[in-house]
Amino acid sequence: MNRRQALKGLGLSVGYAVAAPTIIGVLQSCSEKGETWTTVFLREDEKEMVSYLVDIILPTTDTPGGADVNLPQFVDLMCNDTLISSDQEFFHQGSALFSEAYKEKFGRIIKKGNKDEVQQLFASYFDVSKAEQDQVKMLQSKRFEDLEESERNNYKLYKFLLTVRELSLIGYFSSEKIGTEVLSFDPIPGPYKPCIPVSEVGNAWSIIH
Repeated sequence: MNRRQALKGLGLSVGYAVAAPTIIGVLQSCSEKGETWTTVFLREDEKEMVSYLVDIILPTTDTPGGADVNLPQFVDLMCNDTLISSDQEFFHQGSALFSEAYKEKFGRIIKKGNKDEVQQLFASYFDVSKAEQDQVKMLQSKRFEDLEESERNNYKLYKFLLTVRELSLIGYFSSEKIGTEVLSFDPIPGPYKPCIPVSEVGNAWSIIH
């Protein structure tokens, strides 16, 4: 699964509204790099799982990847600071279901696996038919209490995966590094031009200021 497929498949939001100052504050807190950073929300097995998923969703190519802007740490802090308690619990339960699916498919725990295997499993939940996508969207739009018992595990699993993906994208495109080095950035913007050809716009513009 390449970056475009990871962003395009099941293109729906999990519905979290987060104020910009909160995002910027969390991003500024994500200063620890490498594998030694300490989690505040993620469990130890989830730390590795989320790090794999961030790298799959936003890999390093000719542009920086998610790991380059500390997105695993960002996801950890955002889950801790912005999710309500019920969604935090769904996140943990969904990650456990993903871990179980991994063990069933590959015969070992994620900690003893590798990124390629995690990517295969992740792709299996997003490279699905239109009917299956509609089913996922329908489940995510419902209250958990209104779901059938047979639907609840699928709800939790996608709640986990979609939360990781959405928070990764929010953090990535809100980060200073991406805003100033990848997107078009002008610290002193010119006049507003509402009606110009798309061909003149060029790269997507940064919201960093």
